Amino acid sequence: MNDLYIGMMSGTSLDGVDAVLVRFDEAGRPELLADHALPYPARIKADVLALQPRGHDELHRSETLANSLADIYAQTVGELLAKSGLQADAIRAIACHGQTIRHAPQDGYTIQLGNMSRLAELSGIDVIADFRSRDVAAGGHGAPLVPAFQQSVFASPDEKRVILNIGGISNLARLHRDQPAIGFDCGPGNMLMDAWCLRHTGQPFDEDGSWAAGGNIHAPLLAAMLAEPYLQHPPPKSTGRDLFDDAWLAAKLAAQQSMPAAQDVQATLLAFSARCIADAILAHCPGNQAVYVCGGGARNSALLAQIARLLDGQRVLPIETLGMPAQLIEAIAFAWLGWRFVHRQPGNLPAVTGAQGPRILGVLHPR
Repeated sequence: MNDLYIGMMSGTSLDGVDAVLVRFDEAGRPELLADHALPYPARIKADVLALQPRGHDELHRSETLANSLADIYAQTVGELLAKSGLQADAIRAIACHGQTIRHAPQDGYTIQLGNMSRLAELSGIDVIADFRSRDVAAGGHGAPLVPAFQQSVFASPDEKRVILNIGGISNLARLHRDQPAIGFDCGPGNMLMDAWCLRHTGQPFDEDGSWAAGGNIHAPLLAAMLAEPYLQHPPPKSTGRDLFDDAWLAAKLAAQQSMPAAQDVQATLLAFSARCIADAILAHCPGNQAVYVCGGGARNSALLAQIARLLDGQRVLPIETLGMPAQLIEAIAFAWLGWRFVHRQPGNLPAVTGAQGPRILGVLHPR
């Protein structure tokens, strides 16, 4: 059986698709062979955002978007294979996360869009997808799923560590030698900062946090954001754009006695993301020694500096210190989930998601 898998991730940041080519050994340990990224066209990003709230003609719009996403995923696979010099028949399976448009585990469902039958048809490769739904069916949140992978590759007998992913939403995995692994969504990562930056500067993100660094934190706005009840809920828990969207921020701003300057809002959003992360680590990871950061937020030095100050004494380091590239951890993790599916092994950690027990995750779409 081929031991080569393609993992694909398109997350809440909506910047595009990350794909990796991974070889697994018999124990499921990954070796990254190649990677490729394809940015979303502006039209795709707009269509995804338009489907986040309930609206007119949702079924038709979601299905046509699913087709468009499949086309982008297929293009990404084709370009990755060309870069690698491989043919489709060398790949055991594509493990594709899809694009989340609605996450409602409290109502028993989560939706990751992408016409995976179309992707299988276009790529000529088996596709494994819909990884979250089985965990939700078992009473879990279906998220986060990456901590199971992180435990398998990053746990240390010598160090109490947290693996922190800062994507659109931030999430962490606690890997302490004397405690069971847990993981959960802390709150917003880049999502609110990116949207505000785009609106007021025309740039898709605040490079290195430089715009935020020139502003002043607006204390009443920060306090209002930190009062969000989700932040006080104990894990297991998960969140996304269904809560922390533009309307959420607009409501917090509208409640202020005076509107802060745009740059000050950016500074406050950065402080908010840092507090969500640091408060979660301090509350749920006592005695932690080091935080290893992956995801797009790993490139935001202003954000990492604030997190480090708040954690006072804990080392905050890039995930590359542990031998994997920060931007690709989630894509590699989904390749690993695909490997687990093929080998009929559970992919969730019930202590993380709240599911009733371990479950094999995913749905197969044969080529």
